[in-house]
Amino acid sequence: MKLSVIIPIYNEFNNIDEVINRINAVKLPPEISDLEMILIDDGSKDGTTTKLEKYKNDKTMIVHESRLNFGKGTATRIGLTYVTGDVVLIQDADLEYDPADYPKLLKPIIEQGSQIVYGSRFLNKTKRLDGMAYKNWMINVLLRVITNVLYGSKLTDEATAYKMFKTEVLKKIDLRSKRFEFCPEVTAKVLKQGYQITEVPISYKGRSVEEGKKIRWFDGIEAIWTLLKYRILN
Repeated sequence: MKLSVIIPIYNEFNNIDEVINRINAVKLPPEISDLEMILIDDGSKDGTTTKLEKYKNDKTMIVHESRLNFGKGTATRIGLTYVTGDVVLIQDADLEYDPADYPKLLKPIIEQGSQIVYGSRFLNKTKRLDGMAYKNWMINVLLRVITNVLYGSKLTDEATAYKMFKTEVLKKIDLRSKRFEFCPEVTAKVLKQGYQITEVPISYKGRSVEEGKKIRWFDGIEAIWTLLKYRILN
């Protein structure tokens, strides 16, 4: 199998090299014969665009540049058009999520035939996570509850950035999100279509707004509306 990693990037000059190095350092299961990284520069203004130039000649990477900043949802949808792998994963371009968890995410797909795997930051954990602000934790809890009530699921972490799919599944989903509402949109649509989501525990180290975190409180409101909207719509 081939693994495709879509990396939406916006103003991550200080982190993108380290993220790519960590991905390259992962010891993938023997069933994964190939890896491709799809780097989507979403209108960066901090020098990230220039830094990505050096990866354009790497045959394992695809670099796409957008002049304007459209948002994570748009960047992910663009990235999906380049995917050639059997399995696709969304990787944020910061250091909150560790690529060392890739084998955990891949295991249910390889061994159990799972079609969708989410990396849960809260599975088997009872305390607030390292670096996660209290208000962000509360929004995560609220999103989990709303998702489970509306869609009859038992997720522990709807808003996780680590979402892995069999490519054929994700490409069947009519994605329309532009910003951070990608996560609730894709969750709502796969659950509504009857897919099962497998969760595995992952590590997480949150960062602050000062360190570059881009999601804001109003994105939580948008996420709640997205979950409600796709429960109602066909």
